[in-house]
Amino acid sequence: MTCASDYQQVFAGARRVSEAPFTGLWRHHPSDAPQTARLGMAVAKRNVRLATQRNRVKRLIRESFRHHRDSLGAIDIVVLCKPRAERYSNEQLREALDRLWQRMSIQCERSSSS
Repeated sequence: MTCASDYQQVFAGARRVSEAPFTGLWRHHPSDAPQTARLGMAVAKRNVRLATQRNRVKRLIRESFRHHRDSLGAIDIVVLCKPRAERYSNEQLREALDRLWQRMSIQCERSSSS
């Protein structure tokens, strides 16, 4: 996602999934949007102080999303980073993201079938 209005739409009508140290907000695409998942990130400086650590966290989020994109369907996602995420190792962050995508996918399937 590239523009502020995309983020605002997700924040306005989002469903929430949490998996420490992340919170994922998602909602279904509007019908005219691309039919693949789109990612947005919010890794705040107050939550992860050093720029190198913020970049590491964002890089891991993007990489993990790229591997799980096909299983997520046509949704917009914003991943928020909770405080002290830099204390987690890369492996711990990957595992947390895997669980986040899995829970998000299950919620998405449930909401589209009902």
